[in-house]
Amino acid sequence: MKGSAGGPVAFADAIAAGPVVLDGGLSNQLAAQGCDLTDELWSARVLAEEPEQVVAAHRAYLAAGARVLTTASYQATFEGFVRRGVRRSRAAEVLRDSVALARRAVGERQGVWVAASVGPYGAMLADGSEYRGRYGLSVPKLERFHRPRIEALAEAGPDVLALETVPDVVEAEALLRVVDGIGLPVWLSYSVAGGVTRAGQPLAEAFGLAADVPEVVAVGVNCCTPLDAGRAIPVARAATGKPVVVYPNSGEDWDPGQREWHGGSRFAPSAARQWYADGARLIGGCCRVGPTGITALATALSQEP
Repeated sequence: MKGSAGGPVAFADAIAAGPVVLDGGLSNQLAAQGCDLTDELWSARVLAEEPEQVVAAHRAYLAAGARVLTTASYQATFEGFVRRGVRRSRAAEVLRDSVALARRAVGERQGVWVAASVGPYGAMLADGSEYRGRYGLSVPKLERFHRPRIEALAEAGPDVLALETVPDVVEAEALLRVVDGIGLPVWLSYSVAGGVTRAGQPLAEAFGLAADVPEVVAVGVNCCTPLDAGRAIPVARAATGKPVVVYPNSGEDWDPGQREWHGGSRFAPSAARQWYADGARLIGGCCRVGPTGITALATALSQEP
């Protein structure tokens, strides 16, 4: 399956050569463009109703120096759309469109990849559950939830699947079952806090699930503080021997009840040099890290050690 930079082999080669700069938070860029994200579908509403805004957000990160664009499908699920009266056929179309929109933003540029975002089950609930995990669902039930969406995204031909903001090992196991034999490279990224997953499991155990999964080309963390991200990188590297993916939040605190951010940014792009030295090869930002932060990060990574 060919992508904007030559397909899966080229993506794996780029990681091996590293570092590869990821984009930043899509939601904060959409908000900066004036989009309304108060809906429970969050960025998925913009994806379905204002696709040109999604393209503009992707292009802002391209201009900032990102080499991987992550699609606006994080909170796009069949269940979420059906609750809003959207037919499953239309929901599948929107999922596929998320990849097409990122491709449109890339255009003819070489050396840029499209990552199809697969958010956790908790994102569909829109109640902050992705920051807790332990939904009370079995691996088979979570597998049934994730499979149709992942298959729809894979059909659209992204360069890589981003299994991201995963809060616990039960959901990670379900996701890894779904991507078995899918024919695309995958990265698995946990949301962590204080040296454990959001559900409280040891990181070495969590990362280790992906150690022998051939589809997984990188493991790591996202949607956490920069400090927790830095501490997790050596653990991920030691547990799997794979390249590490890392893209933390700005360091501000998210209140899921009020749906507001509090505190100041602690995202220091200069830390990326140490992250790279510790094994990170895919490096970017998550919530509240915008194009300015990605430009600073790309600049830091381009400097000689």
